[in-house]
Amino acid sequence: MTRNQARPHPSRRALLGGATLTALAAATGTGTANAATTTSAPATWPTEFPLPDGFLPEGIAIGRKPYAYMGSRANGAIFRTDLRTGRGRILFAGATGLVAVGMKLDHDGLLYVAGNTGVARTHDSRTGNVVATHQLSEATGHFINDVTLLGDRAWFTDSRAAALYAVPRGRSGAVRTLPLTGDWVQLPDVNNANGIVGAPDGHSLIVVKSTPGELYKVNTRTGHATRITLVGAPNVVNGDGLHRIGRTLYVVQNRLNVISVFHLDRTSTTATLTGSITDPRFDVPTTAARYANRLYLVNARFTTPQLPETTFTGVAVPI
Repeated sequence: MTRNQARPHPSRRALLGGATLTALAAATGTGTANAATTTSAPATWPTEFPLPDGFLPEGIAIGRKPYAYMGSRANGAIFRTDLRTGRGRILFAGATGLVAVGMKLDHDGLLYVAGNTGVARTHDSRTGNVVATHQLSEATGHFINDVTLLGDRAWFTDSRAAALYAVPRGRSGAVRTLPLTGDWVQLPDVNNANGIVGAPDGHSLIVVKSTPGELYKVNTRTGHATRITLVGAPNVVNGDGLHRIGRTLYVVQNRLNVISVFHLDRTSTTATLTGSITDPRFDVPTTAARYANRLYLVNARFTTPQLPETTFTGVAVPI
């Protein structure tokens, strides 16, 4: 395990951009904040915490309580950290052949996990036990990458297929496959759909296409994808995790070590760049989750040898 070290601060540009956009999001009244996300995290809470050596993290989920759940690409393990102390433990040990990438925590304590190779799982967030395994695609070569919760479904992206998958939340039921149409053009041999989040209208989705770096608004009834016009940025290449507060959209661009901050227009078809968040502790951050006035991210360190002894951390930045 690594030890907590001195906490360098994000850039001034990052703080100003994030604070401005957070205020704007509150003013629109389109957020879904709860008691945990409307207060400030105490300054004594750590802004960096260790993960097990060789963990290979990518996904992170946070609910109403101050705990972060992070998944492993190595074996599907789940690690839970207390945000108040930075201390954590293995909640689910994982197993050979399992993967845990994108994650979301539901209000009923179910943790939805993207499982990479055509599957998704739900876990009990208290015990870590697997509650259900969902086969999203029977074909090989699929990459179930990220997940968001919208309405009565958990929606999963597939980086290697032009489709989203909808799993009923908290109950049994058939998985729905939603083919992507409209402006969506699937590119061969690269990661396409990656991060996903609900749009401000409450019934559409926003999906980032990592290559070549585009955002799309997706109709959950028809699958029609409308490319979102970017203003102030040519693209969001290496776009990974997405997080939205009101009309403020945070796009984690992993290998660029930056979070780009956009303001969505009323129809979520135009996104205007308003700032960026950078931090010297970023080392290929992938996905982000919010608690209080912070975004928490995991460093996947894709550009570092992924060895059993490789160290990994989670970090927090103010918004």
